[in-house]
Amino acid sequence: MSASLNAKIAEVFDEPGCDKNQAKSAKERKKGCTKQLTPGAAAGGCAFDGAKIALQPIVDVAHLVHGPIACEGNSWDNRHSASSGAMTYRTGFTTDINELDVIYGAEKRLFRSIREICERHDPPAIFVYQTCVTGLIGDDIEAVCKRASEKFGKPVIPVNAPGFAGPKNLGNKLGAEALLDYVVGTMEPEHTTPYDINIIGEYNLSGELWQVKPLLDALGVRVLSCISGDGRYAEVASAHRARANMMVCSKSMINIATRMQQRWGIPYFEGSFYGISDMSTTLREIARLLVERGAHPELQDRTEALIEVEEARAWDRIRAYRSRLAGKKVLLITGGVKSWSVVSALQEAGLEVVGTSIKKSTKEDKEKIKDIMGDDAHMIDDMTPRQMYAMLRDAKADIMLSGGRSQFVALKARMPWMDINQERHHAFAGYEGMVTMVQEISKALFNPVWAQVRTPAPWEVANTLLQAPTAAQLAAEAAPA
Repeated sequence: MSASLNAKIAEVFDEPGCDKNQAKSAKERKKGCTKQLTPGAAAGGCAFDGAKIALQPIVDVAHLVHGPIACEGNSWDNRHSASSGAMTYRTGFTTDINELDVIYGAEKRLFRSIREICERHDPPAIFVYQTCVTGLIGDDIEAVCKRASEKFGKPVIPVNAPGFAGPKNLGNKLGAEALLDYVVGTMEPEHTTPYDINIIGEYNLSGELWQVKPLLDALGVRVLSCISGDGRYAEVASAHRARANMMVCSKSMINIATRMQQRWGIPYFEGSFYGISDMSTTLREIARLLVERGAHPELQDRTEALIEVEEARAWDRIRAYRSRLAGKKVLLITGGVKSWSVVSALQEAGLEVVGTSIKKSTKEDKEKIKDIMGDDAHMIDDMTPRQMYAMLRDAKADIMLSGGRSQFVALKARMPWMDINQERHHAFAGYEGMVTMVQEISKALFNPVWAQVRTPAPWEVANTLLQAPTAAQLAAEAAPA
C-alpha cells in the first residue's frame, strides 16, 4: 500500500469517538482495530465496496470506478438507495482497464474517462474510486484528479480505498475521509437557520429518509444535508454550517461526526429511526441540541406535541397485530446499528428476540443491546449457516430477519424469513415504517405457504403406508413360537 494510504488508515483508526479506542495505548492504537481480510474469503465486502456503497447515494455526481469492469459490475446498484431527483448515480461509470493498461499504466485512460463524463453528463462533481488492480500497478489517482479538476473546472474527488486495504467497514470510513478532505466545507449554503441539521450514515434505503423528513418539516427542522442518502454535492459541501449532527450508523461514518465537531464545533449524537420509542427519543434529542445551539425553546414543546400525536396514531395502527404476534420468537441476523435499534422495534410489536447478531457491532452497540434486552441478552458473535439452520429447525425461532445471503438457510428449514438489510424493498424508518415492519412480519409469519411446505408430500405418505406392517404381520409377530 502507498504511504499516503497507510497514513490515512492510521488516521481513521485514531478515532476519538470510540471509547474502546481511546482506552488503548498509543502503540495499540497505531495497530488499528479491524481484522484484515483472509485471502480467498472476502465475504462481507472489501474496502472498495465499502467506500462505494457509502458514497454512491450522493445522487447528482458521477461515480467512476478506476479498474476492471467487474469491480463496477459487482458493486453497481446493490442497495435500494432512492433519489428524489437526479439519477446520475444510477449510471455505472468505469475505466474498464485491460491487460495493456496493467503493463503500461492506466492514468491516461482515467483522464480521458473523466473528460468524457464532463462532456456527456456535466455533473457537479466526479468521484473516482481506486481498486486493487490500479492500486497495485501504482496509478496515482490523486494526481490525475487534481489535474482533471484544474482542466475541466469542477471537483474531481479521489477515493483511495482499494479492496486490499481491508474490509468493508474500513472502506466506509475511507470514503468518509474523502468527503472530509475534499468536499465538506468547500461551499457555502444559500442561507442558514438555527434549525439546520445533518443526518450522517443514513442511506435512504427504499426511501426511509422520506418517512422521517415530514416529521422534521413539521417541527421546522431543516435537513441541511444527508450524508449520503438522496444527497446532493452542494449540500454535502456546505454541511459544515449545520447546528447539530445526528449519527445514524456509527459503525460506518463516525469519523465525519467527530471531525466536524473538532473543526467546526458541531455537536452530534447517535440515534435510531426504528421503533416508536426510539423515533421519539431521536426527535427529542434533535430538539434539545438545536435549542442549546440557539433555536427557540418553543421547539421542544412542539416536539412533544408532535410525538404525542404520532405515537398514539402508530400504537392504534399496530394494536391488532400485537395480539397476533405476541410470543412469536425472532432470530435477528444483521449488524451495526440495526443489532439494537431493530430489537427495540420488535419488542414493541410484542415479539421475543431470541438472538441478535453482533458481528459488525461496536462496543456501544453491544451496551445498548444489554440495556434493551437485559443481562441475559442473546448476542451472537458469529453464527454459521449450520447453527442458524439448527436453531430454526428446532423451533427456537418462528421467523428469521436477515440479509439476502441468509435467506436460503431459513427456506431450507421451511421457516418464514424477512429481509431487514440494505436489499429490502420496504422502508421501516419512523412511525410509519414501524407500522410497515409489523405488517410485513405478520404477512411472512402467517403466509399459508409455510403450512403447505411442512406437510409431507403425497408420495412420502404413500411410502409410509407401504412400509407400515399389516395386521396379519403384527399378529404373526405377537403369536408364541
